Amino acid sequence: MMSRVLVVDDDPHIRELLRHFLEAQGFEVSEAEGGAAALKAMDALRSDLVVLDVMMPGLDGWTVCAELKRKWAATPVLMLTAKGESSQKVKGFELGADDYVVKPFDPPELVARVKALLRRFGAESSQSVQVGGLFLDRQRFEARAGGEAITLPRKEFELLFKLGASPGRTFSRDEIIRDLWGEDFAGNERTVDVHINRIRERFPEARWGYRITTIRGLGYRLEELR
Repeated sequence: MMSRVLVVDDDPHIRELLRHFLEAQGFEVSEAEGGAAALKAMDALRSDLVVLDVMMPGLDGWTVCAELKRKWAATPVLMLTAKGESSQKVKGFELGADDYVVKPFDPPELVARVKALLRRFGAESSQSVQVGGLFLDRQRFEARAGGEAITLPRKEFELLFKLGASPGRTFSRDEIIRDLWGEDFAGNERTVDVHINRIRERFPEARWGYRITTIRGLGYRLEELR
């Protein structure tokens, strides 16, 4: 079954360019020329991934991204923008964006990013994931290595599973708190740092074959060691 991609950009030339390259790779492509149209299209089509421009008249990309993630949290969003400053990337990640491409972009690279996001989100929806030398079973909330079970505190397991299901993806602290502790959590970002440090101490990277990297100003991502 073909994956459905929604391209949202007020520039028809950008939409046409992306449609050409995505359809050539077997994707089913729909278009929206603005934020309001994008939300209506998602209600009707439930696309598997959204390529979303930031600078649009009316509802801008930031607003649309936040609404998309509120209603369809499991749908990956790839942001397009002409601004390359790190502050813009931070804002996008904090609103739930899953990847970020700066204009002008190389179309084959963008298609590769789309494929990578769909692979990551497919893994994230599964009930098990391999993280270096660890096998994580979400049904039992259990880690296994060499046939032996390793019982983890629930939040440490959930955090490791979330990072491990999307290797290479950066998660902001706010996103982690929202997904693991909920919108009404009364603590602060330090909670995430404490749990990350406990996981690092429990599973040293040299032994277990993965690393949790701190991305300054953004959050954390898990990287498998080759």
